[in-house]
Amino acid sequence: MNDKFFIDTNIFVYSFNQKETYKKIKSQEIIQKALETRQGCISTQVIQEFVNVATRKFETPMKTSDLNLYLHEVLFPLCTAFLNFDLIEKALEIHDKYKFSFYDSTIISAALFTSSKFLISEDFNENQKIDNMTILNPFSV
Repeated sequence: MNDKFFIDTNIFVYSFNQKETYKKIKSQEIIQKALETRQGCISTQVIQEFVNVATRKFETPMKTSDLNLYLHEVLFPLCTAFLNFDLIEKALEIHDKYKFSFYDSTIISAALFTSSKFLISEDFNENQKIDNMTILNPFSV
């Protein structure tokens, strides 16, 4: 994958998962590639969702100092999509057309706004095309 790709929140969450080794390793590889190649990107929504999960749902919640470090070293450098009126309008259009939840539609909208060719997530239909973007599940074998 040498094209621009958008990473959904679940990939970041799995990168900390101690119980599902395959998903953890695969997620870490995706994040590393995103940082090294600068082809991967996220939105502020991904940051918000990750922080919520990391502080409330991780088996051992992340300490603020560790979370702050992760934000600065991983999430902030990848963040190129910011909530705005155009992104919300596109999310509503996606929600209406594909019947995704509004929050999922906002992720898809942000991925489209970054001109990503791929959306990396396990939360959608594998290989589904939305406009010029394809959804890929990195854990499907």
